[in-house]
Amino acid sequence: MRISQLAARSGVPASTLRFYGSAGLLPAGRTPTGYRVYGEDALARLSFIGLAKRLGLPLNDISEVLAVWESGACAEVKAALRPRVAARIAVTGARAAELAALTGALHGVRDRLDALPDRAAEPCGPECGFGGAGAAEAADPAEAADPAPVPAPAPAEERWRTAPVACSLTSGGLDARAAEWREAVAGAVRRAVPDGVRLTLPAERAGTVAALAAAEQRCCPFFDFRLHLDGAALHLEVRAPAEAAGLLDGLFGGPEGGGTRGDA
Repeated sequence: MRISQLAARSGVPASTLRFYGSAGLLPAGRTPTGYRVYGEDALARLSFIGLAKRLGLPLNDISEVLAVWESGACAEVKAALRPRVAARIAVTGARAAELAALTGALHGVRDRLDALPDRAAEPCGPECGFGGAGAAEAADPAEAADPAPVPAPAPAEERWRTAPVACSLTSGGLDARAAEWREAVAGAVRRAVPDGVRLTLPAERAGTVAALAAAEQRCCPFFDFRLHLDGAALHLEVRAPAEAAGLLDGLFGGPEGGGTRGDA
């Protein structure tokens, strides 16, 4: 089939098909007059390329996996794909953790803004705006636009210590959330830390854990979550005030739900 026919059948623009050809991803034959022609297998190849791109695989990885996919056995394709997919999980998990931390910081600023009295006749003091965040944090607009290095505003970092030990979830919501946490931290290696517990998990769970932590802080602000990616491992530290020890142990303790809090 000609390039216009392939574009119509696949939904991929002709310009993209030409680019794939120049990148070595989509080989084509030539007619005597120089027009590109493709076989039916080009449709399956384009489907593979499209799925790989949606997963965020770079073109050089797609090219390498395509070569295996065309000529290799299923086990070889699996061996070529799995480490690449695992690497993408780690990257997207890290981004999700960064976005969750940014979301928590934004919620903290919004909560402080909502708590401020409306003093129309008074000038803005240090407690206005971002609630005392240092001017140096926003001095460079380029840094301020990048979510990765943005720390939580200083007054919000220890907010969990003074937050009321109360959760806005219903009993059904609490049960559902507990089930989500049990699945997310299944098999974690636990170690007691001051005021809480550290759980070590596979890094590919970072996205799920970060999303759960952000949701948990919105309904239970007395929990403090800190995520740290260390290669293939994700370290999750969860802290809570002493009066919430039972809740912390119930969600994040060992198989019997106890013994997480420590002084080390």
